[in-house]
Amino acid sequence: MKALLQPHRIVMLAIAAAIVLWCVFTLRWDWLPKYLPLAVEGIWRTVWILAVTVVMGMALAIPLGLAQAVGPWYLAAPARVFCTVIRGTPLLLQLWLLYYGLGSLFPQIPWIRQSDLWPILRQAWPYAVLALTLSFAGYEGEVMRGAFKGVPKGQLEAAKAMGMPRWKILTRIWLPQAVHRALPTLGGETVLQLKATPLVATITVVDIYAVSSRVRQDTYIVYEPLLLLAVVYMVITGIIVLAFRALERRVPSRIA
Repeated sequence: MKALLQPHRIVMLAIAAAIVLWCVFTLRWDWLPKYLPLAVEGIWRTVWILAVTVVMGMALAIPLGLAQAVGPWYLAAPARVFCTVIRGTPLLLQLWLLYYGLGSLFPQIPWIRQSDLWPILRQAWPYAVLALTLSFAGYEGEVMRGAFKGVPKGQLEAAKAMGMPRWKILTRIWLPQAVHRALPTLGGETVLQLKATPLVATITVVDIYAVSSRVRQDTYIVYEPLLLLAVVYMVITGIIVLAFRALERRVPSRIA
C-alpha cells in the first residue's frame, strides 16, 4: 500500500486519470453503441486466435527445440531449416502465401471441394490460425532449443544412472526446467503474437483491428477508434503479463 502512495506514482495516476477524463468528455463516442456488438465479437476473435495459436505453436515448438538440442541430424536439420525460414521471412508474407497459395490451390482439387472440410477451408480464419501457429512455433522452437540445452547435464545423467526411463526424465526433470527457463521469453513472445494478430485483417478475418478500421471507413472518425483499440491491446497485454508471472511462480525451477 505504501508503494502505491509514493509521490511519483500519485503524479502518474493523476496524469493518467486526467487523460482518460479528457478523452471521455472531449472526443466523440456517439458511434460506440452502434459498433459495440461488433467490437465485442472482434475482441473475442482476437483473444481466440491468440490463445489457439500460442497453444498449438508451443506444442510444435517443444519437439522442434528438442530435435535441435539432442535429436539426430535427420530430425535436427529439418527443424533448424524450419525455424530459420520462419524467422527469416515476414509473417505477412507467410500469411499471404498460405491464404492466396493454398487458398487458390484447394478449389482446384475435386476431392477437397467435395469433402466435409471444404466449408471450413473456403474461409479465411484457418489460414490465419495456421500462419500464426507456424510463426510462433518457429520462434519458440529456438527458445526451447536454448532452454533444453541450458538444463544441467549432470541432473539428466544422474537420472539415467538411477534407471529412470527416458520419457520420465523428459517429463519430470528436463521439460519442467526448460519451460521454467523459457517462461520470461515466452511471455514476451506471447505479447508479440498479440501484436501480430492485426495482420489477419488483411485476409478478411474480422478481429478488433478490422472493426476499428471499419469504424474509420464508415464514420470518418480516426482517433477515437484507434484509442479504443490501444486500450483493448493494453488490457490484454496486462492480463498476459500477469498470467505469465503467476506461471513463473508455480512452475518449479528445479526438481528435488
